[in-house]
Amino acid sequence: MRRNPYEVLGVARDAGEADVKKAFRRLARELHPDVNRHDPEAEEKFKEAVEAYEILSDAERRATYDRYGYEGLDSRGYGSAAHGFGSFADIFDAFFGGDPFGAFGGRAAAGRVQGGDVGVEVQISLEEAARGTTVQVAYDLVDACERCGGSRAEPGSDVRTCTTCEGAGRVRAVSRTAFGQLVREQVCEVCGGEGRVPSQPCTACSGRGRKAARKTLDVDVPVGIADEQRIRLTGHGHAGERGGPPGDLYVLVGVTEDERFVRDGNDLVTVVDVPAPAAALGTTVSVPTLDGEEQLDVQAGTQPGTVVTLRGRGMPAVGRRGRGDQQVVLNVVVPRNLTARQRELLAELHESLGEDNLREPADDSIVGKLRRAFR
Repeated sequence: MRRNPYEVLGVARDAGEADVKKAFRRLARELHPDVNRHDPEAEEKFKEAVEAYEILSDAERRATYDRYGYEGLDSRGYGSAAHGFGSFADIFDAFFGGDPFGAFGGRAAAGRVQGGDVGVEVQISLEEAARGTTVQVAYDLVDACERCGGSRAEPGSDVRTCTTCEGAGRVRAVSRTAFGQLVREQVCEVCGGEGRVPSQPCTACSGRGRKAARKTLDVDVPVGIADEQRIRLTGHGHAGERGGPPGDLYVLVGVTEDERFVRDGNDLVTVVDVPAPAAALGTTVSVPTLDGEEQLDVQAGTQPGTVVTLRGRGMPAVGRRGRGDQQVVLNVVVPRNLTARQRELLAELHESLGEDNLREPADDSIVGKLRRAFR
Protein backbone atom coordinates (compact mmCIF):
# COMPACT_ATOMS: atom_id res chain seq x y z
CA MET A 1 0.00 0.00 0.00
CA ARG A 2 1.37 3.42 -1.02
CA ARG A 3 2.07 5.62 1.97
CA ASN A 4 1.13 9.24 2.48
CA PRO A 5 3.94 11.36 0.89
CA TYR A 6 3.90 13.73 3.87
CA GLU A 7 4.47 10.75 6.14
CA VAL A 8 7.25 9.38 3.90
CA LEU A 9 9.24 12.63 4.02
CA GLY A 10 8.27 13.43 7.57
CA VAL A 11 6.96 16.94 6.84
CA ALA A 12 3.79 18.80 7.79
CA ARG A 13 0.99 19.40 5.28
CA ASP A 14 1.82 23.11 5.18
CA ALA A 15 5.57 22.53 4.64
CA GLY A 16 7.16 24.87 2.12
CA GLU A 17 9.24 23.90 -0.92
CA ALA A 18 12.56 24.41 0.92
CA ASP A 19 11.44 22.19 3.80
CA VAL A 20 10.33 19.45 1.40
CA LYS A 21 13.63 19.56 -0.47
CA LYS A 22 15.66 19.52 2.76
CA ALA A 23 13.69 16.55 4.11
CA PHE A 24 14.15 14.62 0.87
CA ARG A 25 17.92 15.18 0.74
CA ARG A 26 18.29 14.08 4.37
CA LEU A 27 16.22 10.95 3.81
CA ALA A 28 18.05 10.11 0.56
CA ARG A 29 21.41 10.09 2.27
CA GLU A 30 20.07 8.03 5.18
CA LEU A 31 18.92 5.37 2.73
CA HIS A 32 22.22 5.18 0.84
CA PRO A 33 23.48 1.52 0.87
CA ASP A 34 26.91 2.50 2.22
CA VAL A 35 25.38 3.86 5.43
CA ASN A 36 22.33 1.59 5.51
CA ARG A 37 23.77 -1.87 4.79
CA HIS A 38 21.49 -3.56 7.32
CA ASP A 39 18.37 -2.74 5.26
CA PRO A 40 18.05 -4.70 1.99
CA GLU A 41 14.94 -2.68 1.15
CA ALA A 42 16.82 0.65 1.10
CA GLU A 43 16.48 1.06 -2.66
CA GLU A 44 12.71 0.59 -2.61
CA LYS A 45 12.42 3.00 0.31
CA PHE A 46 14.44 5.53 -1.63
CA LYS A 47 12.18 5.20 -4.66
CA GLU A 48 9.23 5.75 -2.35
CA ALA A 49 10.92 8.94 -1.11
CA VAL A 50 11.52 10.07 -4.71
CA GLU A 51 7.84 9.60 -5.53
CA ALA A 52 6.83 11.56 -2.42
CA TYR A 53 9.22 14.35 -3.38
CA GLU A 54 7.86 14.47 -6.94
CA ILE A 55 4.37 14.97 -5.56
CA LEU A 56 5.09 17.55 -2.87
CA SER A 57 7.59 19.61 -4.85
CA ASP A 58 5.21 20.13 -7.77
CA ALA A 59 2.35 22.54 -6.95
CA GLU A 60 -0.13 20.96 -9.40
CA ARG A 61 0.60 17.38 -8.29
CA ARG A 62 0.47 18.36 -4.66
CA ALA A 63 -2.91 20.04 -5.04
CA THR A 64 -4.24 17.00 -6.91
CA TYR A 65 -3.02 14.64 -4.20
CA ASP A 66 -4.39 16.80 -1.39
CA ARG A 67 -7.81 16.72 -3.02
CA TYR A 68 -8.09 13.26 -4.58
CA GLY A 69 -5.18 11.17 -3.23
CA TYR A 70 -3.17 8.74 -5.37
CA GLU A 71 -6.27 7.87 -7.42
CA GLY A 72 -6.42 11.44 -8.66
CA LEU A 73 -2.73 11.41 -9.64
CA ASP A 74 -3.04 8.08 -11.47
CA SER A 75 -6.15 9.22 -13.37
CA ARG A 76 -4.24 12.26 -14.65
CA GLY A 77 -1.32 10.17 -15.88
CA TYR A 78 1.23 11.21 -13.24
CA GLY A 79 3.71 8.35 -12.94
CA SER A 80 6.76 8.10 -10.72
CA ALA A 81 10.07 9.02 -12.27
CA ALA A 82 11.75 6.77 -9.70
CA HIS A 83 10.66 3.70 -11.63
CA GLY A 84 12.18 4.99 -14.85
CA PHE A 85 15.75 4.54 -13.62
CA GLY A 86 17.73 1.36 -13.90
CA SER A 87 19.44 1.52 -10.52
CA PHE A 88 19.82 3.38 -7.26
CA ALA A 89 22.95 5.02 -8.71
CA ASP A 90 20.95 6.36 -11.68
CA ILE A 91 18.55 8.05 -9.28
CA PHE A 92 21.38 9.75 -7.41
CA ASP A 93 22.93 10.79 -10.71
CA ALA A 94 19.68 12.43 -11.76
CA PHE A 95 18.74 14.15 -8.51
CA PHE A 96 22.17 15.00 -7.10
CA GLY A 97 24.47 15.11 -10.13
CA GLY A 98 26.25 11.90 -9.13
CA ASP A 99 26.50 9.51 -6.22
CA PRO A 100 27.50 11.64 -3.21
CA PHE A 101 29.30 8.67 -1.69
CA GLY A 102 31.09 7.66 -4.90
CA ALA A 103 30.66 4.00 -4.18
CA PHE A 104 28.04 2.34 -6.38
CA GLY A 105 29.14 -0.71 -8.34
CA GLY A 106 29.64 0.20 -12.01
CA ARG A 107 29.32 3.92 -11.25
CA ALA A 108 32.70 4.72 -9.69
CA ALA A 109 34.37 7.89 -10.83
CA ALA A 110 36.94 7.46 -13.56
CA GLY A 111 40.44 7.13 -12.21
CA ARG A 112 42.55 4.80 -10.13
CA VAL A 113 40.56 2.32 -8.03
CA GLN A 114 42.23 0.34 -5.27
CA GLY A 115 41.64 -3.40 -5.24
CA GLY A 116 39.61 -5.10 -2.55
CA ASP A 117 41.01 -6.82 0.51
CA VAL A 118 41.24 -10.59 1.00
CA GLY A 119 40.95 -12.52 4.26
CA VAL A 120 42.26 -16.00 5.14
CA GLU A 121 42.40 -17.99 8.37
CA VAL A 122 45.24 -20.11 9.79
CA GLN A 123 45.63 -22.24 12.91
CA ILE A 124 48.79 -22.52 15.01
CA SER A 125 49.63 -24.12 18.36
CA LEU A 126 50.25 -22.21 21.58
CA GLU A 127 53.93 -23.17 21.44
CA GLU A 128 54.17 -21.79 17.88
CA ALA A 129 52.55 -18.59 19.10
CA ALA A 130 55.11 -18.39 21.90
CA ARG A 131 58.11 -18.82 19.61
CA GLY A 132 56.84 -17.32 16.36
CA THR A 133 56.48 -19.34 13.20
CA THR A 134 56.00 -19.17 9.44
CA VAL A 135 52.79 -20.48 7.88
CA GLN A 136 51.92 -20.99 4.25
CA VAL A 137 48.56 -19.66 3.11
CA ALA A 138 46.79 -20.25 -0.18
CA TYR A 139 43.95 -18.00 -1.32
CA ASP A 140 41.95 -16.99 -4.40
CA LEU A 141 42.00 -13.44 -5.71
CA VAL A 142 41.59 -11.28 -8.79
CA ASP A 143 45.13 -10.60 -9.95
CA ALA A 144 46.66 -8.57 -12.75
CA CYS A 145 46.81 -10.60 -15.96
CA GLU A 146 50.33 -11.96 -16.42
CA ARG A 147 50.10 -11.90 -20.21
CA CYS A 148 49.21 -8.23 -20.64
CA GLY A 149 50.45 -6.96 -17.27
CA GLY A 150 47.06 -5.35 -16.64
CA SER A 151 47.13 -3.22 -19.80
CA ARG A 152 44.22 -5.24 -21.30
CA ALA A 153 45.98 -5.28 -24.68
CA GLU A 154 47.47 -8.28 -26.43
CA PRO A 155 51.28 -8.05 -26.21
CA GLY A 156 52.60 -6.15 -29.24
CA SER A 157 49.34 -4.24 -29.83
CA ASP A 158 48.64 -0.66 -28.80
CA VAL A 159 46.12 1.03 -26.52
CA ARG A 160 44.16 3.92 -28.01
CA THR A 161 42.07 6.81 -26.69
CA CYS A 162 38.40 5.85 -26.34
CA THR A 163 36.38 7.57 -29.08
CA THR A 164 33.13 7.35 -27.10
CA CYS A 165 34.23 9.48 -24.15
CA GLU A 166 37.27 11.04 -25.89
CA GLY A 167 39.53 9.86 -23.10
CA ALA A 168 37.48 11.35 -20.23
CA GLY A 169 36.30 8.00 -18.93
CA ARG A 170 32.79 9.38 -18.37
CA VAL A 171 29.90 10.26 -20.63
CA ARG A 172 26.80 12.39 -20.17
CA ALA A 173 23.27 11.25 -20.85
CA VAL A 174 20.17 13.43 -21.01
CA SER A 175 16.83 12.11 -19.77
CA ARG A 176 13.39 13.54 -19.19
CA THR A 177 11.81 13.38 -15.73
CA ALA A 178 9.02 15.14 -13.93
CA PHE A 179 11.46 18.00 -13.33
CA GLY A 180 12.25 18.42 -17.00
CA GLN A 181 15.57 17.62 -18.66
CA LEU A 182 18.20 16.18 -16.34
CA VAL A 183 21.80 15.50 -17.27
CA ARG A 184 23.41 12.41 -15.81
CA GLU A 185 27.12 11.66 -15.90
CA GLN A 186 28.22 8.04 -15.79
CA VAL A 187 31.20 5.80 -16.45
CA CYS A 188 31.82 5.13 -20.11
CA GLU A 189 30.65 1.60 -20.87
CA VAL A 190 33.10 1.17 -23.75
CA CYS A 191 36.36 1.80 -21.84
CA GLY A 192 35.07 1.12 -18.34
CA GLY A 193 36.18 4.57 -17.18
CA GLU A 194 39.82 4.22 -18.24
CA GLY A 195 39.57 6.56 -21.21
CA ARG A 196 41.62 4.13 -23.32
CA VAL A 197 40.77 0.92 -25.14
CA PRO A 198 43.09 -1.78 -26.53
CA SER A 199 43.15 -2.14 -30.28
CA GLN A 200 43.45 -5.90 -29.74
CA PRO A 201 42.17 -7.21 -26.39
CA CYS A 202 44.40 -9.61 -24.49
CA THR A 203 43.49 -13.21 -25.29
CA ALA A 204 44.29 -14.43 -21.77
CA CYS A 205 41.95 -12.10 -19.87
CA SER A 206 39.59 -11.11 -22.73
CA GLY A 207 40.71 -7.49 -22.41
CA ARG A 208 39.82 -7.15 -18.72
CA GLY A 209 43.38 -6.72 -17.49
CA ARG A 210 42.62 -8.93 -14.51
CA LYS A 211 41.80 -12.58 -14.01
CA ALA A 212 41.08 -15.03 -11.21
CA ALA A 213 44.17 -16.63 -9.73
CA ARG A 214 45.32 -18.65 -6.75
CA LYS A 215 48.31 -17.53 -4.72
CA THR A 216 50.48 -19.21 -2.13
CA LEU A 217 52.35 -17.04 0.34
CA ASP A 218 54.64 -17.62 3.34
CA VAL A 219 53.50 -15.48 6.28
CA ASP A 220 55.66 -14.72 9.31
CA VAL A 221 53.63 -14.97 12.52
CA PRO A 222 55.09 -12.71 15.25
CA VAL A 223 56.12 -14.02 18.66
CA GLY A 224 53.36 -13.79 21.28
CA ILE A 225 50.39 -13.43 18.92
CA ALA A 226 47.00 -14.06 20.54
CA ASP A 227 43.99 -15.98 19.30
CA GLU A 228 41.94 -14.11 16.63
CA GLN A 229 44.55 -11.42 16.05
CA ARG A 230 45.06 -10.34 12.43
CA ILE A 231 48.19 -9.87 10.36
CA ARG A 232 47.94 -7.30 7.58
CA LEU A 233 50.04 -7.79 4.45
CA THR A 234 49.86 -4.66 2.33
CA GLY A 235 49.50 -5.07 -1.42
CA HIS A 236 48.67 -8.78 -1.46
CA GLY A 237 44.92 -8.43 -2.06
CA HIS A 238 42.87 -8.08 -5.24
CA ALA A 239 44.46 -6.14 -8.09
CA GLY A 240 43.36 -2.54 -8.53
CA GLU A 241 41.57 -1.14 -11.54
CA ARG A 242 42.70 1.55 -13.96
CA GLY A 243 46.20 1.56 -12.50
CA GLY A 244 45.03 1.59 -8.89
CA PRO A 245 47.03 -0.17 -6.15
CA PRO A 246 46.14 -3.70 -5.01
CA GLY A 247 44.23 -4.32 -1.80
CA ASP A 248 45.61 -5.96 1.33
CA LEU A 249 45.67 -9.51 2.65
CA TYR A 250 44.43 -10.07 6.20
CA VAL A 251 45.48 -13.30 7.92
CA LEU A 252 43.29 -14.18 10.91
CA VAL A 253 45.35 -16.30 13.30
CA GLY A 254 43.66 -18.90 15.46
CA VAL A 255 45.68 -20.27 18.38
CA THR A 256 44.49 -23.74 19.36
CA GLU A 257 43.91 -24.52 23.03
CA ASP A 258 46.68 -26.35 24.90
CA GLU A 259 45.39 -28.83 27.50
CA ARG A 260 48.33 -27.98 29.78
CA PHE A 261 47.70 -24.23 29.98
CA VAL A 262 44.99 -21.61 30.18
CA ARG A 263 46.10 -18.30 28.67
CA ASP A 264 45.28 -15.05 30.45
CA GLY A 265 46.78 -12.25 28.39
CA ASN A 266 50.52 -12.88 28.55
CA ASP A 267 50.20 -15.09 31.65
CA LEU A 268 49.69 -18.84 31.67
CA VAL A 269 47.79 -20.82 34.31
CA THR A 270 48.56 -24.47 35.06
CA VAL A 271 46.84 -26.82 37.52
CA VAL A 272 48.99 -29.53 39.14
CA ASP A 273 47.52 -32.31 41.31
CA VAL A 274 49.20 -33.00 44.66
CA PRO A 275 48.08 -35.95 46.85
CA ALA A 276 46.85 -34.74 50.23
CA PRO A 277 49.45 -36.71 52.26
CA ALA A 278 52.26 -35.33 50.07
CA ALA A 279 50.89 -31.79 50.46
CA ALA A 280 50.91 -32.26 54.22
CA LEU A 281 54.45 -33.65 54.33
CA GLY A 282 55.94 -31.56 51.52
CA THR A 283 57.04 -32.91 48.17
CA THR A 284 58.35 -32.08 44.71
CA VAL A 285 56.09 -32.05 41.63
CA SER A 286 56.81 -31.76 37.91
CA VAL A 287 55.26 -28.69 36.24
CA PRO A 288 54.90 -28.33 32.44
CA THR A 289 56.19 -25.02 31.05
CA LEU A 290 56.77 -23.69 27.54
CA ASP A 291 60.46 -24.39 28.13
CA GLY A 292 59.94 -27.98 29.25
CA GLU A 293 59.20 -29.74 32.54
CA GLU A 294 60.31 -27.98 35.73
CA GLN A 295 60.55 -29.36 39.27
CA LEU A 296 58.62 -27.37 41.86
CA ASP A 297 59.03 -27.73 45.62
CA VAL A 298 55.73 -27.99 47.48
CA GLN A 299 56.03 -26.78 51.05
CA ALA A 300 54.77 -28.99 53.90
CA GLY A 301 51.23 -28.07 54.88
CA THR A 302 50.34 -26.66 51.45
CA GLN A 303 46.59 -25.96 51.26
CA PRO A 304 44.22 -26.60 48.33
CA GLY A 305 44.25 -23.80 45.74
CA THR A 306 47.68 -22.49 46.68
CA VAL A 307 49.18 -20.56 43.75
CA VAL A 308 52.89 -20.53 43.01
CA THR A 309 54.17 -17.98 40.49
CA LEU A 310 56.94 -18.83 38.04
CA ARG A 311 58.25 -15.44 36.93
CA GLY A 312 58.91 -14.94 33.23
CA ARG A 313 57.57 -18.33 32.16
CA GLY A 314 54.46 -17.05 30.40
CA MET A 315 53.86 -15.78 26.85
CA PRO A 316 56.07 -13.16 25.19
CA ALA A 317 54.53 -9.75 24.58
CA VAL A 318 54.00 -8.90 20.92
CA GLY A 319 56.55 -6.33 19.78
CA ARG A 320 58.03 -5.89 23.27
CA ARG A 321 60.63 -7.51 25.44
CA GLY A 322 59.83 -9.73 28.36
CA ARG A 323 57.36 -12.49 29.07
CA GLY A 324 54.37 -12.91 31.32
CA ASP A 325 54.30 -15.23 34.32
CA GLN A 326 53.06 -18.77 34.82
CA GLN A 327 50.66 -19.30 37.70
CA VAL A 328 50.75 -22.86 39.09
CA VAL A 329 47.60 -23.79 41.02
CA LEU A 330 48.21 -26.69 43.44
CA ASN A 331 45.15 -28.91 43.52
CA VAL A 332 45.32 -31.01 46.69
CA VAL A 333 43.67 -34.36 45.92
CA VAL A 334 41.93 -36.27 48.73
CA PRO A 335 42.54 -40.05 48.46
CA ARG A 336 39.64 -42.30 47.41
CA ASN A 337 38.88 -46.05 47.32
CA LEU A 338 40.89 -46.73 50.47
CA THR A 339 41.86 -50.23 51.59
CA ALA A 340 41.13 -51.38 55.13
CA ARG A 341 44.72 -50.79 56.17
CA GLN A 342 44.75 -47.30 54.65
CA ARG A 343 41.56 -46.45 56.55
CA GLU A 344 43.17 -47.62 59.80
CA LEU A 345 46.20 -45.44 59.20
CA LEU A 346 44.08 -42.40 58.37
CA ALA A 347 41.92 -43.01 61.44
CA GLU A 348 45.05 -43.12 63.60
CA LEU A 349 46.29 -39.90 61.97
CA HIS A 350 42.90 -38.21 62.49
CA GLU A 351 42.82 -39.16 66.18
CA SER A 352 46.36 -37.85 66.67
CA LEU A 353 45.67 -34.43 65.13
CA GLY A 354 45.19 -31.55 67.51
CA GLU A 355 43.92 -28.01 67.18
CA ASP A 356 47.37 -26.71 66.32
CA ASN A 357 47.51 -29.09 63.34
CA LEU A 358 44.18 -27.92 61.88
CA ARG A 359 44.22 -24.18 62.61
CA GLU A 360 44.88 -22.04 59.52
CA PRO A 361 47.23 -19.06 59.81
CA ALA A 362 45.23 -15.84 60.13
CA ASP A 363 46.34 -14.59 56.72
CA ASP A 364 45.35 -17.88 55.03
CA SER A 365 41.91 -18.32 56.58
CA ILE A 366 38.86 -18.35 54.34
CA VAL A 367 37.60 -15.14 55.94
CA GLY A 368 40.97 -13.48 55.36
CA LYS A 369 41.01 -14.56 51.74
CA LEU A 370 37.48 -13.21 51.20
CA ARG A 371 38.38 -9.89 52.76
CA ARG A 372 41.42 -9.50 50.50
CA ALA A 373 39.38 -10.47 47.45
CA PHE A 374 36.68 -7.86 48.05
CA ARG A 375 38.82 -4.91 49.14
